[in-house]
Amino acid sequence: MGTIDVDYGSLGIGLLLMLIPVYFLWRFKTGLLKPVLIGTVRMTVQLFLIGAYLRFLFEWNNPFINFLWVVIMVGVAAETALTRTRLKRSILMIPISIGFFVTVVLVGLYFLGFVLKLDNIFSAQYFIPVFGIIMGNMLGVNVIGLNTYYAGLHREQQLYYYLLGNGATRNEAIAPFVRQALVKAFSPGIANMAVTGLVALPGTMIGQILGGSSPHVAIKYQIMIVVITVVASILSLMMTIFLASRKSFDSYGRLLQVHKDTKRR
Repeated sequence: MGTIDVDYGSLGIGLLLMLIPVYFLWRFKTGLLKPVLIGTVRMTVQLFLIGAYLRFLFEWNNPFINFLWVVIMVGVAAETALTRTRLKRSILMIPISIGFFVTVVLVGLYFLGFVLKLDNIFSAQYFIPVFGIIMGNMLGVNVIGLNTYYAGLHREQQLYYYLLGNGATRNEAIAPFVRQALVKAFSPGIANMAVTGLVALPGTMIGQILGGSSPHVAIKYQIMIVVITVVASILSLMMTIFLASRKSFDSYGRLLQVHKDTKRR
């Protein structure tokens, strides 16, 4: 049995469900009514546009075009991370871009080549979705991790300077703040991972089952998706922090102004 198609009329009926959150956001004057309406429209339009574009990617199935798409995803993800963290582009753009690109290529190709054992690891059918899943998870984790890391350094500079003054290297002095970033960024994911399959059924697995795959196959894919997203997220965050830290301090080890403004939210 194939996937049951959702026609445009049914899609419209489904979107009517958004009236429920819209009502409560309006009723309690949350200020989120406009953002949720804009977000819903943007999501719908963007997904239809990307769906049309992906159709061409799958038809072309060209390794160079696929890699170009990855480069575009990295650029958009890096810019989004900078916008959401309010960190200076001059300090973070290169570290984030390198961290995202190197990680997604290493982890993605490892999964496609050694786990799925594809004859053509650049096949758009697998290459684009797998890299997209990895990129999406890396972005969220890096935003939380970088915010926590730099907020901690800004808030507890005295601890950082105390450690330096007592003979610690810069890497040793920033270790407590890296630890905070890792805990903050990964605690929710680890908690979700522990109840996956018992409390929550992941969207990837449900999508495969609805697409006609057997639950046994879908489960194995889901396990590997969780593994590669966790690995890629922590690897990209550590790489980004390591590279960014080389540009975040002056020659005396003093923290530079890394945010776009001096006001901290």
